[in-house]
Formats: sequence, C-alpha cells, structure tokens
Amino acid sequence: MSAVKAKICGISTPETMQAALDAGARWVGLVFFPKSPRNVSIATAAELSRMVGTGTRVVGLFVDPTDDLLDDVTGQVPLDLIQLHGSETPERVAAIRARFNLPVMKALKVGEAADLDAATAYESVVDMLLFDAKPPKGAILPGGNGVAFDWSLLTGRDWQKPWMLSGGLDPANVADAIRATGAKAVDVSSGVEDAPGRKSPDLIRAFLSAVTSTGA
Repeated sequence: MSAVKAKICGISTPETMQAALDAGARWVGLVFFPKSPRNVSIATAAELSRMVGTGTRVVGLFVDPTDDLLDDVTGQVPLDLIQLHGSETPERVAAIRARFNLPVMKALKVGEAADLDAATAYESVVDMLLFDAKPPKGAILPGGNGVAFDWSLLTGRDWQKPWMLSGGLDPANVADAIRATGAKAVDVSSGVEDAPGRKSPDLIRAFLSAVTSTGA
C-alpha cells in the first residue's frame, strides 16, 4: 500500500462516494459553498456520510463560514475534519477549532514563494495545511479550478504540521507531483470530473491507482 494518502473532494452522489471508498481514498470531501458546482445540501451530505466506514475520514469544505452554518452542518453531518478554504485569519481558524472541537485544515493559495510564508501564522492553530493553486484572475471559486502551481516552490520547505498538496492534480500528473514535492497527502476535485461538479467513478479509480503506484 502506498504511504501517500489521497482525498477526493466535492463528492455529491452515492455512486462517486462508493468509487472513492472502494478505491481507497483516505479522505472524502463534501462542499458546503453555494457558489460551487460541487455544493451539497446538508441532507445530501448526511446521506453520503452514512456510507463512510471507519477507515475513511469525512471532510467538510467551507469558505469563510458563519458559526450558524457550521452549527447546522456539524449538527447533522458527522465530520472528521473541517477544511477552511476562504480568507479566514489565524484567529478565526483558532476560534472555529475551539468552538466545534474538530480538527481543522487551512487551505493556502499559492502563486509564488512568498505565499508559502503565510503557513507560519497558521501552524499553531491548525491540524493540517493544504497548499492549493491561487485561483485565476476573475475566478469565482477559491479552489477546484484545475490549476496547478509551481511544485518546485515546495522544495526544501518544511512545516511543523502535516500538509496536503492540491491544485490541478489528475490521474496523469499526480505521480509526478508526489515525486516532485515529497507530498504524503494529495487532494483532487476537478481532476476527476467529466464536467464541473460531475465526478467520474473511472477517473476517481484512475487517480487513486496512480497515487498507489508511487510505492510504499
């Protein structure tokens, strides 16, 4: 089994959830952001989460969420991890982590080396970091845009907390990304879709197979 673990984000149907679970995803992501084509209702998320066994962790993705939204979701969906993908400050991240008593992963948008410096301010208040590509100019979504950043920016960098690589990954390039960055965790959304918001079971399986192929 590969030492690298993978997250399939933006799952919205039982078929694609089952594909991710069967193929060995470590994390499955449910999006709670109305502007995203991957957004799911709380009721749908609750149904999907009931499919998940103990070996896989359910991640809720939020963008600058209110406490009321987090209350509603966490009260009905058994999340294992909260992913914050907006402009949340370290203080806001710490407050969410304390209030909801759940592990938190903060996404940081990377376009140049200086963007990675922001990770330092979050290390003491998160359980995990996620490095995603900075959205294209004018993009509505903070992530899931199918854009990669320069992986060499991660060369020689080290953080106190575990981190996950995201941004433009797909079945064809994920093995190269893992080799280039040394990532122990990778995240994919648009790279396993036939159309925005429509996951492909075949692409999910191909992605997870590519991750496994990188070796133990």
